[in-house]
Order: sequence, then C-alpha cells, then structure tokens
Amino acid sequence: MSALPEFRFVPADPEAHAVLLHGWVTRGYARFWGMLEASPGDVRAELASIAANPHHEAWLGYDGSVPAFLMERYEPQHSPLAGLYPAAEGDIGMHLLVGPPDAPRAGYTTAVFRSVLEFLFSSPAVRRIVVEPDVRNTKILDLNRRLGFRPQRRIRLPDKEALLSFCSREDFAAATLSLSDPMSTRTSIRQSEGATL
Repeated sequence: MSALPEFRFVPADPEAHAVLLHGWVTRGYARFWGMLEASPGDVRAELASIAANPHHEAWLGYDGSVPAFLMERYEPQHSPLAGLYPAAEGDIGMHLLVGPPDAPRAGYTTAVFRSVLEFLFSSPAVRRIVVEPDVRNTKILDLNRRLGFRPQRRIRLPDKEALLSFCSREDFAAATLSLSDPMSTRTSIRQSEGATL
C-alpha cells in the first residue's frame, strides 16, 4: 500500500512562490484560472495583491516537502460574489489548483480536496464553504459534488459563467462517509507554525 499523504499549509509568499506557481497556472490544465499568458511578474503581483487584502488569503499546500496545491480562501461578501446571493454568517469562499504531478496517483486530487475542506472547517467560525467554478470545468464540478457541494444556480461573474455551490459541515461529513478511495478517506493535515486562518 502506498503511503498516505500528509499535507501542510503555508501562506503563499509572492517572492518565494511566484516562479513555482507561474509554472502551474500557465499550463493548459489550469486554463480556468485565466493566467495562461501570465508572466512570473504577473503571478507575483497577483499574490502580492492577495497578501495585501484582509479578506483574501492564498495558501500553498505541501505533501511532505513537495509543493502540491494552491488554495485561496476569501470572504464572499468582499468578492465578486457580493450581492449575487444572500451571504450568511460563516460563509467562506475557496479556490483550488492542484499542481502538476510527477506521477499521477489515483485518488490524489480527492485527498487534496478533502484536506482543504477539513482545513477550512477547522475554523469554528466557518459554517459553509462557497465555490463558483466555471460551468465548463466538469472535473471540478464532479469533485465538488462528491465532496458534498450542492449546486444552487448559474451566475455571471466578470470572467466566467459560474455554478454557485455550497457545502455545509453536515454535507461534507456525509460525503466523506461515502468515499470509497482509501487515499481519499485518510489524510493528515498540519498548519505551519505561526500561520493563522
């Protein structure tokens, strides 16, 4: 049996991580991030903008010592979603990009996604996770459904037509009980020292 992943969350650093993330967001599979033509400087500027925003955070997820994914956490009422749905206390938004694997492993993306949701729900203030993926992104739409997200309706955002979806703590707990992939049902999560949600 292969070793199960242990993920560590570190705040994304515009200087330290821009070149790495540039190599991710400019690949074809990351087209829904809208940065295929971005330069390393563009990525650095985007990370700096997020770091300066009190309502938005970017986290780099590590599998051991290997960078594995980028996760953004944001407050919907201070985002393009403001006014498009009735935000509730405890709502938090999320974006996720899994890095290109050296050797694909079955169930790995599910394990990453589950760890991200566990990380977000580890804050007692978070009651519901809000996502707004591009309606053409069928892979993430399927993953959202498997992890407990309930589609609400299509919405128009400045850069896409999106499917607004919500996942409550209860829906996530129920979804994890039905996961059949061994890798996706056991993950360990650590937050780097000094980092805060």
